[in-house]
Amino acid sequence: MPKGVPETVPHDGLTTRQRRNRPLLIVHTGAMKGKSTAAFGLALRGWSQGWAIAVYQFVKSAKWRVGEETAFRALGRLHEQTGEGGEVAWHKMGEGWSWIARPGTEADHAANAREGWEQVKRDLAAQAYGFYVLDEFTYPMKWGWVDTDDVVATLAARPGNQHVVITGRDADPRLVEAADLVVQMTKIKHPMDAGQKGQKGIEW
Repeated sequence: MPKGVPETVPHDGLTTRQRRNRPLLIVHTGAMKGKSTAAFGLALRGWSQGWAIAVYQFVKSAKWRVGEETAFRALGRLHEQTGEGGEVAWHKMGEGWSWIARPGTEADHAANAREGWEQVKRDLAAQAYGFYVLDEFTYPMKWGWVDTDDVVATLAARPGNQHVVITGRDADPRLVEAADLVVQMTKIKHPMDAGQKGQKGIEW
């Protein structure tokens, strides 16, 4: 899209303004880091527009406080105190990482993920927020904890002007097909290749 001009204009009966402002389904996938970081960057832009922001973390441990959570909770308090920006809600739906031993059984984690998705569905139906980050949500779909067809159908039918971004590796082809914008994060280099572990301010 050179200079921000679309290469083609569809014959969909929409005005330029209607087409420009339609809600988007965005997917950030791929093996490289940065998927969630990019999603939170979009959420920050949305907050500055006065949108209500909701983050649903589906896999990260509820005990792990990432930097973005601290920052967005502070922005939520700023909104409550001054009216600036938008409301912020942060929900932790999962427990632990797939490649690290974690408490509870797989059935427990699957049940948590399903309930998390049901909460997202309720919020979408109520048009509770303007921008949703479904962080690491590709994994519950990949593991069969959440039905991908239900996800795709629900997001396609969501009412109002609600933007949704989903992050995680191995995005299902059905989700990719349904999305308006898909990013594939590809690794060129990473400090871990040279034996360097994650650090504050970069990974969390």
